[in-house]
Amino acid sequence: MVGIDDMLGDPGIRAYLLRLIEAEGLELLEKFPPDGEYSDEELAEKTGINLNTVRHTLYTLYERRLAEYRRIKDPDTGWLTYLWTLRMDQIYPYIGQELERVLEILQKREKYEEENDFYICDECGIFTFNDVSDTNFTCPVCGGEVKHFDNEMLLVALKHRVEEIRSILGHA
Repeated sequence: MVGIDDMLGDPGIRAYLLRLIEAEGLELLEKFPPDGEYSDEELAEKTGINLNTVRHTLYTLYERRLAEYRRIKDPDTGWLTYLWTLRMDQIYPYIGQELERVLEILQKREKYEEENDFYICDECGIFTFNDVSDTNFTCPVCGGEVKHFDNEMLLVALKHRVEEIRSILGHA
């Protein structure tokens, strides 16, 4: 099994986690004690990271099944304590699912770009052929001039990105 230090050393994983839990969350992962279960208060104390940041990071990771907790109840006070552990062994399957989702979105966008002809108004933005044909090839928003918009560079970039993700996922 790959350790947390190895995962955080991978630039792709690190970039993903940085976007997900930001720098303070990464700091928590770097300082997270290696074995056992810890309450959010214990983690804040052991790592020197703000308790709210610890909680936010743990819940964000939990939503993605990268952390889990066990709840215990104090018999005397009735207080609940959540004991947390990391499940970073799930990061590769989770990122795979995210890539599948992104691939689907990019493929839909690629199809849209291929199937449409575009026109641009310098003031209002880009419109499809159907949008401007209804207004005699003027801007449907401001009535100004529209020019044909060549989306070939975007389409090439989309195709390249789709192929990259398909290759990563083994769909090539």
